[in-house]
Amino acid sequence: MSSSIVQYILLRSDLLKDLGWSIGALVAQACHASTAVLHVYRDDENTINYLGDLDNMHKVVLEVLNEESLKKVAEKLKENSIDHKLWIEQPENIPTCLALKPYPKEEVKKYVGKFKLYKAMLTS
Repeated sequence: MSSSIVQYILLRSDLLKDLGWSIGALVAQACHASTAVLHVYRDDENTINYLGDLDNMHKVVLEVLNEESLKKVAEKLKENSIDHKLWIEQPENIPTCLALKPYPKEEVKKYVGKFKLYKAMLTS
């Protein structure tokens, strides 16, 4: 059943590209947001089903350009009663990432469909 349920994570691309955060720091932000929203909504039926089939969890990490874009998405989700967690990194107090609780894709695609998959350009 969890295969039809997706967890979307929206991560700021400017943290890497403009502000010099490491890939590891970005991964940590996504992990924080995902873990937090799963905990907050642990009694939700979609979350229970999603976590009931751990080997088939489906997450999609999408790119938002900056803090302003992330806050706009969070506000739109809130206005439409879409459960999510805006992760604010402490002690810096910087919004970095947003994770939706697991939802059937069809229920939330209109809120996340305009965002591209997150692609980090690595240089060595």
